[in-house]
Amino acid sequence: MGGEMIAPEDAEGDDVVLAWEGRDVVAVRLPHLSDSLDHILAELERRHGMPLCELDRKTKQSVVRILETRGAFSVRHGVETVASALGVSRFTVYNYINAQEEKRAKKRRDEG
Repeated sequence: MGGEMIAPEDAEGDDVVLAWEGRDVVAVRLPHLSDSLDHILAELERRHGMPLCELDRKTKQSVVRILETRGAFSVRHGVETVASALGVSRFTVYNYINAQEEKRAKKRRDEG
């Protein structure tokens, strides 16, 4: 996610201070969401061993599913950022998202 470890005494308002046996040992400064998206995309590229734009359609759909569960599309310009990384249009990303929604809705209907 791109967080930064800092000394507990340097922690500020939004930093997360972690304690061990009642003693503050480290603080984590979380990045802005937009920076986190860049880190997540870079990690997905490492995981797949190639630029995301070179993945096949099915794998790109899987990447969009992962990004959706991690909240990537709640970030301003998230769809545009992901579309650019995948080498597809925004419309295609929305289609992938909608296809997942339809699958989830069908599963709910079938279970109910």
